[in-house]
Amino acid sequence: MRALTFAPGKQGTLGIEELPEPQPGQGELLVQGLALGICGTDRELAAAEYGWPPPGRERMVIGHESLGRVLESPQGSAFSPGDLVVGVVRRPDPVPCGACERGEFDMCRNGRYTERGIKDLDGYASERWVVEAGYAVRLDPSLESVGMLVEPTSVVAKAWEQIERIGSRSWFEPRTLLVIGAGPIGLLAALLGRQRGLNVHVLDRAPKGLKSGLVEDLGATYHSGTGLEPFADAKPDIIIECTGVGQLVIDAMRTTAAAGIVCLCGLAPGGRSHRVDAGVINRDIVLENDVIFGTVNGNLRHFRDAAAALAQADITWLERLITRRLPLERALEAFEPSHDVKAVIDLPS
Repeated sequence: MRALTFAPGKQGTLGIEELPEPQPGQGELLVQGLALGICGTDRELAAAEYGWPPPGRERMVIGHESLGRVLESPQGSAFSPGDLVVGVVRRPDPVPCGACERGEFDMCRNGRYTERGIKDLDGYASERWVVEAGYAVRLDPSLESVGMLVEPTSVVAKAWEQIERIGSRSWFEPRTLLVIGAGPIGLLAALLGRQRGLNVHVLDRAPKGLKSGLVEDLGATYHSGTGLEPFADAKPDIIIECTGVGQLVIDAMRTTAAAGIVCLCGLAPGGRSHRVDAGVINRDIVLENDVIFGTVNGNLRHFRDAAAALAQADITWLERLITRRLPLERALEAFEPSHDVKAVIDLPS
């Protein structure tokens, strides 16, 4: 069986190797890998920026944006051979912390969680893989061409869950959403915003083209630029920041309407300084009852919410997010710098 593996912490180690066929344990599904989405996390792992192999091993299988079809399922499970599935990424820590003990492992407090393809567990970049039935999510058959988008959508589904929980502290009828960044997370955030009936605006530095077309076909408004000046007067109720760019994060904190919510989904390396008037930002946040929060990862229910949201979406629109598909033997090309919205590796020969 072929798999895409790497040695965490060592550059230039990403490659295809032959591995033994996986053997499902008690309560596990045997899955035929269909496709794998590649994101910035995977590229950072391949560049040896972080990553933790399974205990006692040097190499591990990469990949967390999974899609597969069930080959074998345990008796009495909710799955049957032929089901289209994705695997959840994170597992609770073994101690466990209070959050993991209550099933909220995406909010782990002590950092001892594990993650498929990232931390201590093999990922999904193999022709066949196994997954515990309790960490698999069945997809509607209509999602066969785009099901690998469930994992990034789960991140957005969690963000929306948190936004709505925060909003429910008082009267909450948001009308306008601003999404900063039109990568996969930003575009999926815009999709879920439109599914909620919001007036959606997306800001990205890319000129008019594929991204603007995707945004406009959602019934949203695209803005090409690098700053939030267009929103200084007509302030959005919600901002979802997906770039991690420091100046945009700072500006977002000052750009919402009263009782506004800023959700930070983007990550960027440190090392850049920005001059800010912290007093003004503090005053705005306090006097307007604003909330700024960060979110990462997704729980089992967020994967299920993501699968439901994608099943309601226009499949042809989702397919346009996938701008490059490569066979497994050319998988390394998906890790090279490009202008892709989403690169996908097709696992079957």
